[in-house]
Amino acid sequence: MADTLLDVDGIETCYGLSQVLFGLSLSIKPGEMVSLMGRNGMGKTTTIRSIMGLTPARAGSIRFAGSEVRTQPSYRIAKLGVGLVPEGRQIFPNLTVRENLVAAAADRFGSSNPWTLAAIYVMFPRLAERASNMGNQLSGGEQQMLAIGRALMTNPKLLILDEATEGLAPLIREEIWNCLSLLKSRGQSILVVDKNVDHLARICDRHFIIERGKTVWSGTSDELMAEPDLQHKYLGI
Repeated sequence: MADTLLDVDGIETCYGLSQVLFGLSLSIKPGEMVSLMGRNGMGKTTTIRSIMGLTPARAGSIRFAGSEVRTQPSYRIAKLGVGLVPEGRQIFPNLTVRENLVAAAADRFGSSNPWTLAAIYVMFPRLAERASNMGNQLSGGEQQMLAIGRALMTNPKLLILDEATEGLAPLIREEIWNCLSLLKSRGQSILVVDKNVDHLARICDRHFIIERGKTVWSGTSDELMAEPDLQHKYLGI
């Protein structure tokens, strides 16, 4: 579809002989914020790894910005404009905060309001304060801010966050949600994995729920909140 930024259609992904995704589908339109939800072990991270080319899908289609990317290496997918905030953050421990941010900085698409070091520091003042600290000297919350800032410094068309607020203190979680709201207001396309249904319903446009590697439900925030039985069945809430 021409108006779709990311179109994942019927992908199947395996780790060796163990199949994890069984015909999973989802889509994201430009400027849309979409959540991917499901219990632990249902295939959320594998879906993201397939989109990024880290664990390539063996069947199905993954189209991004009009190009088929299912068989493309991860670095090419990143260059097409996909920025990833991975589970576990995976920042560079032996680089400073500033070095982490500028390491992959790029503006390949001529953004009208590009993310720069100064802009990241405005959004996350704590990173400005810790600019000369090494990555392994940061708290978990600071590392998550840094991981988000690093992804934004690539000025991506699509930002993907895997477990956006997992393991973070409540105040830091609120800061991350405020950041995502700001990004959405700027028109940033976002795919987010998280367990906080209330926050996701508040700021996301649409949601996809997966169970055992398949998409079992999709709909708007209003539709999601209107079906508490659905949340209990698939999310354990």
